[in-house]
Amino acid sequence: MKRYPEHQPNSSIRRSRDVSALSRLALLLFSGVVLAGGFVFAAKQHFAAVQYGYQSESLRSERKKLLEEQQRLSLDKEKASSPARLEAEARQLGLKPATAGQISTIDGSSVSVATAQMEERSKAPASHR
Repeated sequence: MKRYPEHQPNSSIRRSRDVSALSRLALLLFSGVVLAGGFVFAAKQHFAAVQYGYQSESLRSERKKLLEEQQRLSLDKEKASSPARLEAEARQLGLKPATAGQISTIDGSSVSVATAQMEERSKAPASHR
């Protein structure tokens, strides 16, 4: 049993387009694209924040290491420039402590005394030195 006749002229019948259904479909599609774009943007922001967190932590640890190294180097510098060590190194090089006559100050009276002492030494014979 056939429900439709075989030779029915349906080619001339056209269905009218439902404009409101198409506009609802376009609005739904646009909303879906905006929503998906929002999720992608939020995920991108989240991953960037996590990456910046890791970079920040690595920079903090590097800063801590550099501060420790700076403290160590400052301590080594203080040890190297201590008066006891400098005196020992100077003695190894053959240097002797300064005598009172070798030390002069900048004010006018002691400079003239030091100059006079130097002149006396230069005038003295070589055998007295």
